[in-house]
Amino acid sequence: MMSTTERVGPCRVAIAGFGTVGQAVARILSGDIHPSLQLTHICNRQVNRKKVGWVAPEVVWTEAFDDVLDGSVDVVVELIGGRSPARDWIEQALAAGVAVVTANKQVIAHDGVSLGQAARQADRPLLFEAAVAGGVPIVRSLREGIAGDRLYRIQGVLNGTCNYILTRMEREGVAYADVLAEAQRLGYAEADPTADVDGFDAQAKLAILIAVGLGCEVGVDDIPLGSIRPISAIDFSYAKRLGCVIRQVARAELLPESGQIRAAVQPALVPDDSSLARVEGTQNIVVVDGEFGGETAFSGFGAGGEPTAVAVVSDLLAIARGAPGRQATDVQARRPVAREFDAPHYVRFMIRDRPGIIAALAEVFSRHAINVDAVWQEPGWAKTELPFVMTLESCGSASVTAALNEIGQFDFHVRPPLWLPILSRGEARA
Repeated sequence: MMSTTERVGPCRVAIAGFGTVGQAVARILSGDIHPSLQLTHICNRQVNRKKVGWVAPEVVWTEAFDDVLDGSVDVVVELIGGRSPARDWIEQALAAGVAVVTANKQVIAHDGVSLGQAARQADRPLLFEAAVAGGVPIVRSLREGIAGDRLYRIQGVLNGTCNYILTRMEREGVAYADVLAEAQRLGYAEADPTADVDGFDAQAKLAILIAVGLGCEVGVDDIPLGSIRPISAIDFSYAKRLGCVIRQVARAELLPESGQIRAAVQPALVPDDSSLARVEGTQNIVVVDGEFGGETAFSGFGAGGEPTAVAVVSDLLAIARGAPGRQATDVQARRPVAREFDAPHYVRFMIRDRPGIIAALAEVFSRHAINVDAVWQEPGWAKTELPFVMTLESCGSASVTAALNEIGQFDFHVRPPLWLPILSRGEARA
């Protein structure tokens, strides 16, 4: 297989997976804006049902991945999603001397280190800009744009579906279920939204950013998750009174003393004048803190076929130009994930009202050495389903969890309590 520096003529590209992103990539390659790239193969299950007339007639359509590796392809674009058979296909391509570009966050998050080793052995690039934050060039920026800094913290809004849901609820006061249904109609959310709304999508992306930006491998499943499902319209009213908005926040921080990484993906209250608060709709943002350069923010659209396709094609152009191949993840060591963190907390209760409830809650929090900062109650709610909020002074998340496990046994709850960390302006500053 010819190396990128020896290539004569355009870089020959095969697309494996012809879904939303695959079609968007094919449309870009089928135009005339990138003559250095030539689409040669499209591989997909039941491929005859996928054929479209706007693809050049000389493009080979196939259901067999082996047909892609017949010696006439320089790069495979893997867009099938999931870990299997995607990992096997990436390994097969690299072993055949074919470069790989992928948007597969799960494969890179779970298998990036071993695939990076395979790419180095094959001396072929394995690029994955599209695996994190869609059209935001965060991987290249971390590796090249601010590579001279020593990063110690990464945080961001990494899931466009969640951000669309939360910002629509915030602006319009719409219920979660209604906004989710709208996002599904618009193609922003899958029929099964679990990966997005329960945090698994952002969890994988955060693991990749930890490897690329902080130089450490973590177990993806070790990163704790919190779902946006329990959030109600009333929570945005209370958040506004506190000078905050609600976002699904992915964050990670090096802990030099213990050698751990503190990491989590969960909805949180963030100050309404912070970088994290300003991203709306399907936008993503990644904010990094460095020892020398301070804070740097990267934002753009993180969901949808076209922004993701732009990231894919940018990786293809880098390979076509013969740029040095950056492999999946070059990490120093695997580090344990610390789940405990200190922060002020927002706790919302939905109760059947009766005397003594606040005293009972305060007594439990006191026994767990948690100080209540304030009690908030919006007027006009029925006593049979009454929401109110307690804000807690900064305390450990394990203490809050333990206290709420005990509080959850009381019989006055209409819904389980909701608790969210309140990020300080130091953690989510503008």
